[in-house]
Formats: sequence, structure tokens, C-alpha cells
Amino acid sequence: MNEAFRLKCPICGNSLAGDEKRLFCRNSHSFDIARQGYVNLLPVQNKHSLNPGDTKEMLLARRRFLDSGKYDPICRSVVDAIKQYAPSPAPVTADIGCGEGYYTAMIKRLCAAPCIGIDVSKDGARMACSRDKDILWLVATASSLPIENSSLDAVTAMFSLFLPEEYARVLKKGGCAVEITVGNRHLAELKKIIYEEVFEQDKHPVPCGGSFYEAEFKEHTFNIGLDNSGLRDLLMMTPHFWRIRKEKREALEQTDHLDLTVQYRVRVLIKK
Repeated sequence: MNEAFRLKCPICGNSLAGDEKRLFCRNSHSFDIARQGYVNLLPVQNKHSLNPGDTKEMLLARRRFLDSGKYDPICRSVVDAIKQYAPSPAPVTADIGCGEGYYTAMIKRLCAAPCIGIDVSKDGARMACSRDKDILWLVATASSLPIENSSLDAVTAMFSLFLPEEYARVLKKGGCAVEITVGNRHLAELKKIIYEEVFEQDKHPVPCGGSFYEAEFKEHTFNIGLDNSGLRDLLMMTPHFWRIRKEKREALEQTDHLDLTVQYRVRVLIKK
């Protein structure tokens, strides 16, 4: 295990050490390194379902879509924020809710940073291993990260749940949390196809609590064009997939091309 990573046992909280085959603590809790390279640090008592997280089909759709490069501007915004605000030139970074690993691998490559990718989905971690074998891929829950206190330079939350207390716990003083959320006009053209009515929303970020101060909050907008296969992949990787009605899905399947607005917000929080 890379010495830059300081992990704790998800059962007893003691430090984890490791060899080529497993991670273990002094209380003899042991966690095998899977053949693909990830480690499952999600105890059964912390699982809220049999197979938590995104399905394999959703993860494959996300991989196809992200590999097309359509969301690369979002990735560049995250990388720029880490480079500007992280307290180390090679920041130890955890990507929380990493899914199949696209953003994590890009952060590791572009920031030359040791990275941990964490997701509650075992299928996600398994798939992410093919991105980069030098990244530490973990199955774990964001609400109880198997990471020691004050051990990270940066955390990222890409369209995922932001938990300020837990993120403050694992960050060093001066470390940064980079959060990506959607803007009010994000994918507005897609919503007009799949919903009867589209209501204007005024989204607000989660309060960051007393452990952080806000260093940056910016909104970015760009446009993309998608063919039918790209639209189907995009739908499958968003919450809209679970809400679309049959007739609306059929209307989308008949759409050959759609120009879309991508609007996202970057918030950077610094641990006090």
C-alpha cells in the first residue's frame, strides 16, 4: 500500500497496514485485495441494500459517455481547483463517489497526485481498476470513510453527496474540498423532452459548517451535441433515468440529435 495513504479499519478504527494480498489492523480484521485490485472496506452493517450504488448498466453507460470527452471541461475545472488550492504540489486526493473512475484517473494524471477512488458500488470499484492500477480503489461509504483523520490534501465530490463533517475530518488543515453540482439550466433541453413540465429551480449548496471557509464558487456553462446513443447513455447516468415515463422514453429514442446546455457549479472549501 502506498505510504501516502493512511487508512483506518472500518470495523474498529485502528490503522490499516497491508501487503500484496490484503489490508489488516492490529485487531486482526483483514480485508482481501480483489483480483482486479480494489479493496472492499464496506462492512455488512453499513450497507443499506444488497448491492448499493449504481448498477453495472449505469456504470457502463457512464464510462461510454465520459470517454467521449463531452464532460472534459468539468474535469479541467476540478483539476485547476486542486492545483490552485491544495496545500501540496502532489496532493493526496480522495475522489468520493468515484463511480467507474473516469474523474479519479484524470485527477491522478493531470495533478501528478496519489489518488484514492471511493465508491459504495462494488461493480464501480471493479470497473475502475481498469483505469489505473496505481490508484487505490476502495468500496466504502462516504458517510464513514476508512481514512485516518487529517491525512488528505484534497477531496472531490463530483455530482455526489457532500458531507462536510466527514470531509473535514479526513482533510489536513488548509486542505481543500472541491464540489461539483449542477446549475439550474443543466440539461434543460433533455428535461423538456422527458417531463410534461420543467420548473425553474434555484439550487443552493449544502451548508459547509464551521470547519470550512469558502474560497471559490463559480458557475460554468458550455454546450454539447449528442446523437441518439449518446443521449441514451447520458439519460442512464442521471437521476432522470428512474423518473422517465414510457412514452417519454420512446420520444427520446426517436431523437436523432440534441444540442444540450451543460451548466455546473464549482465550490472550493478550505479546512480551517
